[in-house]
Amino acid sequence: MTALPASYLLALRQLFDPQILRILLKSVLVSLAIFAALGLAGWYAIDALLAGGGLTDTVVPGAGGIRGALAFILSLIGLWLLWRIVAMAVVQFFADDVVAVVEAKHYPGRAMSARTIPMGEQVRASLRAAGRALLVNLIALPVALALLVTGVGTAFVFLFVNAILLGRELQDMVWSRHVAPDMRTKSPVGPPVGPLQRFGLGGVAAVLLSLPGINLVAPVLGAAASTHLVHRNMRHGDVASS
Repeated sequence: MTALPASYLLALRQLFDPQILRILLKSVLVSLAIFAALGLAGWYAIDALLAGGGLTDTVVPGAGGIRGALAFILSLIGLWLLWRIVAMAVVQFFADDVVAVVEAKHYPGRAMSARTIPMGEQVRASLRAAGRALLVNLIALPVALALLVTGVGTAFVFLFVNAILLGRELQDMVWSRHVAPDMRTKSPVGPPVGPLQRFGLGGVAAVLLSLPGINLVAPVLGAAASTHLVHRNMRHGDVASS
């Protein structure tokens, strides 16, 4: 398991590479724009639902202010839940650029043999990742709400399910450059990162995504770390060469 912390350390060292910084800036700006749009839409939707449910000035004096406050609080909660999904969907779109920069510096041989991922495939991968994450988090939501009384149970549930999701997505960001999607299920040796490593990879990313400020760089950091982890495993013969 020493490969995992080593991979994140190598990713951290390259975080200030000008090429990585440009990708990071683009992904952060796009994520924040989507985030702001979702927040505004959520606020209006919740306010309309509360008004439609009878919380109006004619029924309750000052209902407009109450609706606004409730809509703001509920929107913030919703945005907190959605940040991982939005950030990872965006970085999935820019993943090929991140992985290419890391491979060019640390694994030039692999970089030369990597395939170029078509734009359409990147968009489909991004949408699939977002849809999968949204569905799984919605399924986990009732369990998380039931565990609110424990104080830590809710955070643990979301951390657990997102560790599994993120581990898979981060691995596939790299693997997809070397194995076409229709060939992954036919590989006799399976994916390049084992289940425990994949869970650890996603778990670290999930924790980083929950920390204010750090969550802005976490997706790119995770993509870079997964590049190192996949190629370290491939180098040591854990999987067949691409």
